[in-house]
Amino acid sequence: MRQVSQVVSDEMAEYRHDAQVDQLLAWLAAAGASTGRHKPVACVGRDGITLRLRMTRGSLYEVASTGTVSVYDRRGIRLGTVYPAYAPASGQSAMSQALTAVIRDVLTRWEGPLPRWCDVTDAGDNETGYDDHVLRGMTHPRTGAALAWVRVVDYYHASERVWALANVVFGNASRAVRWAKTMRKWFLRPGGGVNRVRHSATAFRVARTLTRVQKKEYDRAYAYLRNRMGHLDDARYRRVGVPLGSGVTGAACKTVFTQRLKLSGMRWTKEGTQTIPNLRVILLSGIWGAVYGRVLAARPQPIMGGYRASEPDEIGIAA
Repeated sequence: MRQVSQVVSDEMAEYRHDAQVDQLLAWLAAAGASTGRHKPVACVGRDGITLRLRMTRGSLYEVASTGTVSVYDRRGIRLGTVYPAYAPASGQSAMSQALTAVIRDVLTRWEGPLPRWCDVTDAGDNETGYDDHVLRGMTHPRTGAALAWVRVVDYYHASERVWALANVVFGNASRAVRWAKTMRKWFLRPGGGVNRVRHSATAFRVARTLTRVQKKEYDRAYAYLRNRMGHLDDARYRRVGVPLGSGVTGAACKTVFTQRLKLSGMRWTKEGTQTIPNLRVILLSGIWGAVYGRVLAARPQPIMGGYRASEPDEIGIAA
């Protein structure tokens, strides 16, 4: 079974990229033909997940990567998502190359009005680096025009920092819950919601004497919001139909890796780790039939021999 899985995975992986681009173009056409008040959206995301790898001696935990490219119609409904996924590797270069290739080929082949391109992440190191060094400087492959990316820091990860501030400033009292819930609503209001959250936190912070541990936790959460204010304009994102959360990408980590590769006691080699995601991303992207059809078409077809013609006296000879 391992050998069969390896052969099928390797063959199908060769056709994944082209089939995913075809699928995204079909969804973009459907999004453009839909009704609603928003511009169609193409949303990119990526995330990492820790896997237990089998070593010569013992185990090692490393981070695998999953990416997503989703299309939303004019009503903000997600039409579908394609998924690349890669085994742990330093810098996650394979993931960056795969995502970039999908985006560029879609742009090259798409003839209609450009959708709104956005990047929604949890602002981790690899995610931020990809946005800073690849997406921000990307140009249209045909026209050379700069692409206007909308960068969004995941609303739910930002909310976790609000809860951290609340627990430091108010302790575990019910007042902390009320304050955090109010601040999460402020995030979604126009007029610099995240700035109002920071000002409120600061006002309550000066009235308390914090321990060294509490101060460190407060400063870390506060810095997260301060440094990402330019990508936390949730009121504007909602107004133009851009997703606020990276839940699609987070769910991809679960469906691609966790449900299959993180069952009780499992350990994987890096080669085996790549075999299974190759197959799962093709299935989850909705392109299994298209990819497998291309695999079969590329194989040399067997020549089926027929029955040869009977000799004139063959029956008599047989008798």
